[in-house]
Amino acid sequence: MAERRPAGAGGRATVVVRGGTVIDETGERRADVLISDGTVTAVGPDLDIPAKATVLDAGGCLVVPGLVDLHTHLRQPGGEEAETVETASRAAALGGYTAVLAMPNTNPTIDSAAVAREVLQLGETALCQVAVAGAITVGRAGQCLAPMGELAALGVRLFTDDGTGVQDAGVMRRALEYARGLGVTLGQHCEDATLAAGGHMHEGAWSSRLGVPGVPAAAEELMVARDIMLARLTGGRVHFLHLSTAGSVALVAGAKAEGLDVTAEVAPHHLSLTDGELSGYDAVFKVNPPLRTECDVAALRAGCAAGTIDAVATDHAPHPPEQKEGPLDVAAPGMLGLETALAVTLEALCAAAGDEKGKGAMSLHDVMALLSWRPARIAGLDVGHGGDQGGPIGVDGPANLCVIDPSERWEVDPDHLASRSRNTPWAGRMLTGRVRHTVYRGEPVVIDAEAQR
Repeated sequence: MAERRPAGAGGRATVVVRGGTVIDETGERRADVLISDGTVTAVGPDLDIPAKATVLDAGGCLVVPGLVDLHTHLRQPGGEEAETVETASRAAALGGYTAVLAMPNTNPTIDSAAVAREVLQLGETALCQVAVAGAITVGRAGQCLAPMGELAALGVRLFTDDGTGVQDAGVMRRALEYARGLGVTLGQHCEDATLAAGGHMHEGAWSSRLGVPGVPAAAEELMVARDIMLARLTGGRVHFLHLSTAGSVALVAGAKAEGLDVTAEVAPHHLSLTDGELSGYDAVFKVNPPLRTECDVAALRAGCAAGTIDAVATDHAPHPPEQKEGPLDVAAPGMLGLETALAVTLEALCAAAGDEKGKGAMSLHDVMALLSWRPARIAGLDVGHGGDQGGPIGVDGPANLCVIDPSERWEVDPDHLASRSRNTPWAGRMLTGRVRHTVYRGEPVVIDAEAQR
């Protein structure tokens, strides 16, 4: 039996998502979804379609809670030539995201209530929810703690000096102790600056062959190990950003087995690309942390399947052309991710999509968990924390969802991406899996893979 409630008589439009397979934290079922006045009002097979309803065709598709990105560089304020909150939110919606977490390495840094309010206000007219991560230290300089209490009062739930790891263990300890009292999470960019200094790619066979200074895996793993020890010492909650090495996965697995309050994310490009991509010295493949080896890629995929990795986060990092077209030693690290993350993740991890390298690893349900409800929980955007992201899709639930065609093949054309920048490593490549529709708080913001505003 379908769950039924009367459709709203006024306010926002009535929407019916028709003919799809609903996948959320509660499981999988064939169902239509009726949305009225921004809320899910019925879920079940073959629902009656109200007059004047907007009908979104989901035939052959998955209907899932909106994706949530834990790691988005919006660049605004200060980097508007590369991206703005508005352009990034359009890219996010096209990629199926109904919420993104803005990283604080802007200019000025999001290390004060005033800057956080500015970004939150810019997000009020965005095509998805824009949440804010605050800096751990003032100016991300690694010395004085930012006013975390003031930022937490605005709803900031995650703090990070992303782009640079907190190098001083004493500062990180104090931050964890303070964060524990506030009930917030510290996200760490794991990189020992002394070991990473001067490196532009992974230190290994390819860096030796190309004559390019490298960043050893130990630069990441030392900080992962240190912060696991600090989490044990303080009882604080640590989220490890964009892990890239097999050793990091093993360390996090051990910490979780011990019962420590740690979580971890991986970026789609680290699940699918290796340091060999830099054989042509193309800076579009320069990223921080760097692309690693095939063994690291395999370990990251296994970590996702085993539950050691909690989330896939895009690390969407737009750059204007002049910052990516130079030689490796001067080019900025980073690549676009919001519009391609879903397809890249499906191909890397899911048994129902991708090439032979990805077959048999994870179910669609488990991959959606990595992209939607688990990151929503880490960011404090889920219903359990007073938010409305991550589902489940049910009566009286929030109407944040996306419709995914897991079998659609499409070619990535940088000139047709929504971002202001074009630094995608997938240019000209065919990917499998695409978002057909995205509904944000009851409003269809993407219909038939086209943004509506």
